[in-house]
Amino acid sequence: MNLRFVYGCLLLFARITPALAQTPPPPIAIETEHISLVLTVGGNQKLYQTYLGAKLTEADKQLLPKPGPFDAYAPAPNEAYVPAGTDNLFEPAIRVVHADGNPGLALAFADVKTSQTGDNLTTTTVHLRDPVYPVDVLLHFAAYQKEDVIKTWTEIKHREKKPVVLTQYASAMLRLHAPHYWLTQLHGDWASEAKETQSELTSGLKVIDSKLGTRPSWYHTPSFLVALDKPATETSGEVLAGTLAWTGNFRLAFEVDNLNTLRMLPGINPYASEYTLPANQSFVTPEFIFTYSTTGKGQASRNLHRWARRQGGTLDGTQPRLTLLNNWETTYAKFTEPRLDSLIGDAAKLGVDLFLLDDGWFGNKFPRNNDKAGLGDWQPNKTKLPNGIGHLVQTATKADIKFGIWVEPEAVNPKSELYSKHPDWILRLPKRPEDLSRSQLVLDLNNPKVQDFVYNTVDGLLSQNVGYIKWDNCRMITNAYSQYLGKDQSHLYIGYVQGLYKVLGRLRQKYPHLPMMLCAGGGSRADYGALKYFTEFWTSDNTDAFERVFIQWGFLNFFPANTLASHVTNWNPQHTLKFRTDVAMMGKLGYDIDVAKLSADEQQFSQQVVKDYKRLSPVIWQGDLFRLRSPYEGNQVALMYVDEAQRNAVAFGYNLHTRFHEAVIPVKLQGLDPAKRYKVTEINLMPGQKSDLPAHGQTYSGDYLMKVGLLLSDGEAKQLTSHVLELTAE
Repeated sequence: MNLRFVYGCLLLFARITPALAQTPPPPIAIETEHISLVLTVGGNQKLYQTYLGAKLTEADKQLLPKPGPFDAYAPAPNEAYVPAGTDNLFEPAIRVVHADGNPGLALAFADVKTSQTGDNLTTTTVHLRDPVYPVDVLLHFAAYQKEDVIKTWTEIKHREKKPVVLTQYASAMLRLHAPHYWLTQLHGDWASEAKETQSELTSGLKVIDSKLGTRPSWYHTPSFLVALDKPATETSGEVLAGTLAWTGNFRLAFEVDNLNTLRMLPGINPYASEYTLPANQSFVTPEFIFTYSTTGKGQASRNLHRWARRQGGTLDGTQPRLTLLNNWETTYAKFTEPRLDSLIGDAAKLGVDLFLLDDGWFGNKFPRNNDKAGLGDWQPNKTKLPNGIGHLVQTATKADIKFGIWVEPEAVNPKSELYSKHPDWILRLPKRPEDLSRSQLVLDLNNPKVQDFVYNTVDGLLSQNVGYIKWDNCRMITNAYSQYLGKDQSHLYIGYVQGLYKVLGRLRQKYPHLPMMLCAGGGSRADYGALKYFTEFWTSDNTDAFERVFIQWGFLNFFPANTLASHVTNWNPQHTLKFRTDVAMMGKLGYDIDVAKLSADEQQFSQQVVKDYKRLSPVIWQGDLFRLRSPYEGNQVALMYVDEAQRNAVAFGYNLHTRFHEAVIPVKLQGLDPAKRYKVTEINLMPGQKSDLPAHGQTYSGDYLMKVGLLLSDGEAKQLTSHVLELTAE
């Protein structure tokens, strides 16, 4: 008899034998109003993904192909969370080394539980268990009905006598089926964040990852779009948009297998992070948040934006934000108390809600006059601030605005008292030279004493009635070694992020609604793991208005406008103040300019802009975003926000480096009510300037605006100019 045939029969029998003991349950459907993810238990008791896409009817779900029969010489397709070490031939979702050294894991269906919270949230937990070893894997799914978003994460635990070692631990494993797959990712560098790149995924494995530790999104962002069949547009095509909620090393793996199935594995990067898990403890992965659209990228973005605002993706997402004036580009680290008093007065004159004091306010033995000293010594510099932070808070209070302050509490300069007193608190390799970046090193947040130090630093400021924190981190982790962890260095990267979350959790327990900006030398911490503790993030240190169009456009794929801190600055003074202002108004408006140096007309213009922005901010912050013309497709860029009632909208038009006599083409608007009539008004005009747009002051039906459109530029598309239109239903 053919031995290969006998071996195949034995394998096949081994796979189907569990079915004799248990009848598979009905399909498990994780669903929103427009999305279905269907999991099915096979006759071999393994869990399979049998569908992901547009929502199916109950009758259609019953028609989905059942898993099996299986080829004895190849792994069964579409297993929902594939373990390593048994029959898997591709990238596994999980790999466990048992206490006895066995590196194989098998996962069989144990049970499923579903619960309902209100009329919007359905939570499903699928319990998988190794038939031989006491290892349990729980696949968690939270389906937000109205937002069409599914959040998924994995919990791993065991009851072996000794610890097991986890070497791979994806947050999820999802599969798509199409002839072609097109991946859109965000990448970049300092001052060049969130560049969009699109490429076709072909046979093999593509990995987007970070090994930077504290600034994971510096080069790549843990967010992506995958279009099926062909590249999606804003309004057409099937597309999955996903983002990982983790403020540390991440890994996004995309593998097209021999059957042309796309396997997606988002999660923590296991690089240098083999995780030793004691018995009866749980390892919980970060959440992977995704949505699915059959009508293009725009709808996918709107789904994520609504979820982020309404379901805790960002702190207080439905509440107002603060406009602010920052002192950095006016004074840098060289200032005096009277100078800051004057700037606080300028902030009040401008009409913003807050004055933000940036870097340079601390350090006495090692004064913080540049980035080479003082970091870690969080005492007000007595020369610059003889009356301390309290005086500045009082000055702001008298001016009827709030006072905020910059901190970078996770880092230290070698020229600091903290460095001298606590060398054991610093991440650095023994017997190796220190690797400095920006003249600083990283504190070890694995250490509870360091966590207390960071907490007490921020709490000490907030106890002085500071009303806003800009939390910066300008240093990645290199020379990675924790004296606190000792020999168990493989927990360093994960433990660092967990330590950061512990500190932020303590602060939020005491100050649940205090606004904070998440900064990492720009947009290097753009993720929903951190944003649940912050109201906004600093998108880039590059505030050149032309560059910011691209940077903010990229981040708006995944994050709502009220999370994108966008400031008017003098980075490129060749740009008009209006162009810089109109670009910043696309997100959460702020200023970083010397107000006193503005002309009288510029001051009047800026004061009116702040008033109008506060009036329109509910539309920009809470409305639906429609990206009308992309900067990647031409020189004329357009986008708009529409409120939920479709009564108010704000449209932005930007001309970039347009050519001589470049044709001006009407822009077809989106998201309006066809039956309503909208009055169009151009705002953000300099004093004495009249609008030259034909639509200004006119009234149109929503149907006309969406079918015919409007000119968002004047008769000639001039370089680096812009227009902002307010639409109001009559």
